[in-house]
Amino acid sequence: MSGLLPEIESKILEKWDSNPMLRPRITKVTVNVSINPDFERLKKIAGVLEEITGQKPSLRRAKRTIREFGVKRGDYIAAVVTLRGKRAVEFLKKALEAVGYRIKTSSFDEYGNVCFGIKEHIHIPGVKYDPEIGIFGMDVCITIERPGYRVMRRRRCKSTIPKRHRVTKLEAMVLLKNLFEVEIVE
Repeated sequence: MSGLLPEIESKILEKWDSNPMLRPRITKVTVNVSINPDFERLKKIAGVLEEITGQKPSLRRAKRTIREFGVKRGDYIAAVVTLRGKRAVEFLKKALEAVGYRIKTSSFDEYGNVCFGIKEHIHIPGVKYDPEIGIFGMDVCITIERPGYRVMRRRRCKSTIPKRHRVTKLEAMVLLKNLFEVEIVE
């Protein structure tokens, strides 16, 4: 981890050990594949995505017309899968292997979320090329939270999460390094 000093990393780990409510965790992994409006190809891609992730994807429609891209409102243009728990971790191992366990610093946002892209789906281990479908890329987004974020989403007595309880960019880097031995590059 090039930009992170070992002393800062050890302080963060020490803080997590002192209070288990401060230790962040991977809440969900969202996988998104977007293509030009071609419903038959999108159905085939959704089948491959289901095979890779182990969960049925949701097909998404265009919200508005964009003439430059040939997209009309209501066309199917994407397939999305949201993974949680063990499935999320299993898929994340495959996805990180596809990118060589390297993530750019710019892929992390200020609240600890991480997004990276896989240029070709055939880089994921165990996936073979199918000439009917071709090659497609995908976006992988990791949502990292601390325990207690339910307060923000619950129906009754909703409240906000203070900044001191939000996950920082540095903490997300340390978490991914410790869980998956990810190398953070500039």
